[in-house]
Amino acid sequence: MTEPGRRPESDEEQGQEPTDGQRPGGEQRPGDAARRSSAAPVLTKQRQGAPPAPDWQQWQPQRSEPPLWLTEIQPGTPAPIRTATLWSVLATALLSALLLGDGLGLNLLIVAVPAALAAHFAAQAAGRRPRPWTLVWALGGIALLAVPALRDAGLPTFLAVVSALALGSLALHGCRTWPGVVFGPLGLLGSLGPGTVWGWHGLRARAGGSRGRVMPVVRAVAVAAVLLIVFGTLFANADAAFADLLGQLSPDVSVGDGPWQFLLFAVGLTGALAAAHTAAAPLRWDRITVSPGRARGRIEWALPLIVLNLLFAAFIAIQLAVLFGGYDKVLRETGLTYAEYARQGFWQLLWATLLVLLVIGLALRWAPRDGAHDATLVRAVLGVLCALTLVVVAAALRRMDLYVDAYGLTRLRVSVAAMELWLGVVIVLILVVGAVGGRWLPRAVAASAGAAVLAFGLISPDALVAERNVQRYERSHKIDIEYFQDLSADAAPALDRLPEPLRSCALAGIDRNLGDASEPWYATSWSESRAREIVAKREIDATSACYGLGRELDRP
Repeated sequence: MTEPGRRPESDEEQGQEPTDGQRPGGEQRPGDAARRSSAAPVLTKQRQGAPPAPDWQQWQPQRSEPPLWLTEIQPGTPAPIRTATLWSVLATALLSALLLGDGLGLNLLIVAVPAALAAHFAAQAAGRRPRPWTLVWALGGIALLAVPALRDAGLPTFLAVVSALALGSLALHGCRTWPGVVFGPLGLLGSLGPGTVWGWHGLRARAGGSRGRVMPVVRAVAVAAVLLIVFGTLFANADAAFADLLGQLSPDVSVGDGPWQFLLFAVGLTGALAAAHTAAAPLRWDRITVSPGRARGRIEWALPLIVLNLLFAAFIAIQLAVLFGGYDKVLRETGLTYAEYARQGFWQLLWATLLVLLVIGLALRWAPRDGAHDATLVRAVLGVLCALTLVVVAAALRRMDLYVDAYGLTRLRVSVAAMELWLGVVIVLILVVGAVGGRWLPRAVAASAGAAVLAFGLISPDALVAERNVQRYERSHKIDIEYFQDLSADAAPALDRLPEPLRSCALAGIDRNLGDASEPWYATSWSESRAREIVAKREIDATSACYGLGRELDRP
């Protein structure tokens, strides 16, 4: 302790450690001044020689870099959204809320028109111009949306709507390669969030300094709506015919459907913004590069395929022998019935066709590529395989035809036969590309798929099933009326040719499934309207006698 009134004489008394070269009590050693003059450099050297400070960042979670392909396909910054695009998006949302809640029909085409205009205006602002394939995808998508307006069957309608969305996405992206054609239809999903943000920014930019221009439009729309409601109500009360026409043309808006209509409004708004954003800044799927596989030697590559070709040739030779020798001999030797022989063969041949496409894809990946001789070898071997596969496709379709002759036509049989026929078209396209060359095969396959779905929807499997089974009844008087109870309104014209009581029994299920006749015009297909006219002309008398009128279809 220090005495009262005396200052501490040393650092130790002040509670500090003595400095270097200084004793307790303040005594100095010889050379302390020199040491003090060199203290700073010494400490600096000691600090330099000390172990490095720990890197605390190494304990932090490291952010992994995205894959290179994901970086390459990212779109550019879209141009600011145009006013015309915003109005088209709003029209799409309003029409979705007003029309789509009652069902599917012509309303899909009506809603698609302003959505397509929104994408068109956005593409114009981005400097994009339509190309021939873009027009093909756009027209194909519009044609597919005509299927719900014409047909009533569920499966063709579902396939047509999904295919229309896929073709529309291809039109917005402008894809050319296999990755683009395969993943392009998924591009709209990636634009849902960015498209909404893009539209909101454009709306805020216009609302900030354009109230003087927006409010007159709002007032004009409000006045027009009031005038329509007032005078429309007066004219509807004055004339019953006008009231009926107005009720059919105008959508049914009720307070109870408010949440559902709000959801449809949100779906239409988000979907239209996603389409417009994709048109302005599409994902670049074509930038994904698929590296070819390691080229194999000629013997290693060609020998398995030549053996496969010989196997196909042997099978086709047996099929030709059966065709000319007759089926009775084959059935006696195999122990199968006529229907078993036809049904068993079709499914195996369908799988064989699918596997051939896989074999062709793998063979092209590992094909030898050392010059013109290798190119000729690849074309020859794969060309023979494709030609033989076409004969297998014809054999499969022949098997299905035999089966239909024995047990009639069903939805499943129509669907798988259509699938086999489209696979044959794909093989023909591969043959053409192998002969003439070109990079159009991915787009041609996608276009053929869209055309197949369109034809499947316009022909309608239900209408074809009814037509073929009515013709079969006229020849053999065999029919399964119970199966017709689940068919859609597409089958009504063909079933109307049946004699009573078969006609009433066949149309009873369609009459039951038609639903309310007061459905709006935009949610009613042409097949439904025609079926209602047919049912209205007939007195449907479906009794218990309808059951047990044969089960020759051997379903499914």
